[in-house]
Amino acid sequence: MATTLPTSASAAVRIFQPTFCHVPRTCPVLAPSRSVSRRFSGVACSLGIGSVAGQATPQEDTVRIVAVVGEGSISPLKDTPWEEVMRHTADRLKWVDEGFEMFVFTDKSIDCDDLRKELSRCDMLVNVAITGQESVQWLVHNSKSISNVLCFHSSPSLLNKLGGTDVQYTGEQDFFGKLANVGKPSGTEESTEVLKTISNAWERHNSDDIRFCLLVVVNAYIKPVAMLQNLRAKGLSTLSCMIRNCGPQILNCLFDPDCRKAIQCLNSCSPTDQVCNYRCIASYESPRLEAFSLCVLQKNNCLELNAEIPSKPYVTPLSMFREQNLSHEVAEDLFVGWLDNLEWSWRVVAGQNPAYDQFPCQYQLFYRGKAKGSFWYEPIFQVRTLEGKLVWRRRKYRVRRASIPGTFYFSVLDNGVVSKEFWTIVDVSDDFSWGLFHYHGAAQAAGQSYTGAVLVTPDGSYPDADSPRLASALEKCGIKKWELYMVDNCSCMGAPLGTPEGSQLHYQIAPGKHAGIMQRI
Repeated sequence: MATTLPTSASAAVRIFQPTFCHVPRTCPVLAPSRSVSRRFSGVACSLGIGSVAGQATPQEDTVRIVAVVGEGSISPLKDTPWEEVMRHTADRLKWVDEGFEMFVFTDKSIDCDDLRKELSRCDMLVNVAITGQESVQWLVHNSKSISNVLCFHSSPSLLNKLGGTDVQYTGEQDFFGKLANVGKPSGTEESTEVLKTISNAWERHNSDDIRFCLLVVVNAYIKPVAMLQNLRAKGLSTLSCMIRNCGPQILNCLFDPDCRKAIQCLNSCSPTDQVCNYRCIASYESPRLEAFSLCVLQKNNCLELNAEIPSKPYVTPLSMFREQNLSHEVAEDLFVGWLDNLEWSWRVVAGQNPAYDQFPCQYQLFYRGKAKGSFWYEPIFQVRTLEGKLVWRRRKYRVRRASIPGTFYFSVLDNGVVSKEFWTIVDVSDDFSWGLFHYHGAAQAAGQSYTGAVLVTPDGSYPDADSPRLASALEKCGIKKWELYMVDNCSCMGAPLGTPEGSQLHYQIAPGKHAGIMQRI
């Protein structure tokens, strides 16, 4: 289950709130000069889209980051060593832009030539779990010329620095904070806001938000990052578009209790905090809110946003199943899974995306429709609303085959915004005891792109954790086991399951059935 409506609805709502309505302004002069020249080169202060995720970057636009972690230090991410977490983050930065280079050292490497060399030419230094006095003193002395320094779980003697200025954030942790000014620092006050955003994101303790922290600084002080550029409002032109085209929908929303609560809730979230945004939508979704989003975002694109489905990571689909080449028909049968034997195709055990893959009690329904060649996906999942209620939500995706068997195009209208996704069947065990599905997606009108993966089983229990085949499937997606969120599959009674009358299921194979042509439905 993946969608990006919350971020988009939040962005639209912010324009309607005077407190957050910012007229675009000129970017300030930043230090050092190397960063300044990048910031003002061509698209430096543009409010446009910029390059898509994964696009190659010219050598002169390479962003160099150095991460120094405490030798042997352990992270809160399932007790994974910080060194492994940061090395994986370096790989994931490449999915955003090939020009993002992060070099990871432990503090055991202090005073070595390689570390000195990288510090002398880096755009950002990230200190993680540095507490030893010798390491602290060495890093303080050797980072004086670095304009951007972030420090996490480290000695208070190591100071944060943004744009060449020391900054400190000691305020209340409120998730990501307001991002109205992120990426447009003009002094200590706004640098503090950037640091607050970073501090709160880091406390989420997941791989997506660790990468996000680094991208916020890159976007604000080094060079624009496309996925953050898209979140900036266009000021008066957006407000004019909304009033001119969507006046009735805005009024209907403001006078509807649930829609009004959704707006108030969304205004408390950062536009990039998809977890916060989606909880608001799932808690208060209503026909009035859907009409608002459909008019402002999908039909009129008042925020002038755009997004493309990411091209990275490239994930190869399953090519053989039960010693036979995978066909489009068999691939669809793998999605249909246990439906017929059970009331669902699969249950989600764990997922990689922190916003969309961690809801409790996730059921997947895949089935063939009445119309020739039609195929559908319906995720059913549970949400605990902000008012403490447990509610069920259900979406409906149209599914089309892509050119290679095992790959598919998904599309859904979710609360007024269209999301398009590219799914890959990474692997399914021969006995249907587990499967791994990967997706790339984008909501163009919301200016948002995303990736994720779900591990599924028939009963919602984790498969053999030591399975080499499962480990290989995760590796194909560039996913580490410690990145996965475990789904709470307890207390799942009353799920609104069921498929439309006349739906068709398996065509060739099914759980318990060996390869070979079955009776065609």
